[in-house]
Amino acid sequence: MIVSASYRTDIPAFYGAWFRARLAAGFCRVANPHGGKPSEISLRPEDVDGFVFWTRNARPFRPVLEDLAARGIPFVIQYTVTGYPRALETSVIAPERALEDLRWIRDRFGARAAVWRYDPVILTSLTPPARHRAQFVRLAQALTRGPPRTVDEVVLSFATVYAKTKANTDRAANRRGFAWEDPAADAKRALLAELAGLAIERGLTPTLCSQTDLLSPGLAPSRCIDAERLSAIAQRPLAARAKGNRPGCLCAESRDIGAYDSCPHGCVYCYAVRRGDRAKERHRAHDPGDPFLIAPARPGGGAGRGR
Repeated sequence: MIVSASYRTDIPAFYGAWFRARLAAGFCRVANPHGGKPSEISLRPEDVDGFVFWTRNARPFRPVLEDLAARGIPFVIQYTVTGYPRALETSVIAPERALEDLRWIRDRFGARAAVWRYDPVILTSLTPPARHRAQFVRLAQALTRGPPRTVDEVVLSFATVYAKTKANTDRAANRRGFAWEDPAADAKRALLAELAGLAIERGLTPTLCSQTDLLSPGLAPSRCIDAERLSAIAQRPLAARAKGNRPGCLCAESRDIGAYDSCPHGCVYCYAVRRGDRAKERHRAHDPGDPFLIAPARPGGGAGRGR
């Protein structure tokens, strides 16, 4: 079993103590985001083929990564670095710090241990296409300077505008004084194709996350939960069938141990946060000793502590 930690929140940045405690306990509990029964997920070494971590700041998580590597447990880090203005990403570390972190990961665990994510791409008056092109080149050059290069793949996608992301982005636009748009598919496809070409010029493999209608020559579908990459890192084959999370997703089957509405990074376009203030409140209330990352509410109000 591959464990995803987590596309619902940033466990490496904010919940490292909880993750370490759950590793020691050998299990965690995960609330069903759709209201069904919670599940218990084994984290025992004999049950876990590897981990995929999703983060914008792995620095607080370094001791955990060192421990996993020492125990021979393979992992891949999906590391998002965009460098957008604070109006869009209120609490994300500066891109220079993230690039330093990625270089540390390469030096400690090899160039295949991390994948750079430049996603989601969002068009605003603060981030027009020209800025995306310039920023992408700057980051790509920093990550391929070497040898050795820091990463070998960059994952792209365009922001998906759900009702909650529209509400959050509208709220931020009114407060911070910027405009934004969800452009037509042709415009998205053209910009993604440009970014993919810039990646290829610098020796990176560009892939696109779950947006098959926006693919173009040279831009392949991504597998963010990538059993082949984990197998290469583990130096043994990992058997995992493809089981995507949504149409167009080619990810290997995994179990995610995160919780929605718990990441306080403050990215206005985030699909995993309905309201930023709620996410901060849940982060403050988090108990590192609880089997749940965020304990589900009991009937009648309040949070219920797991066993």
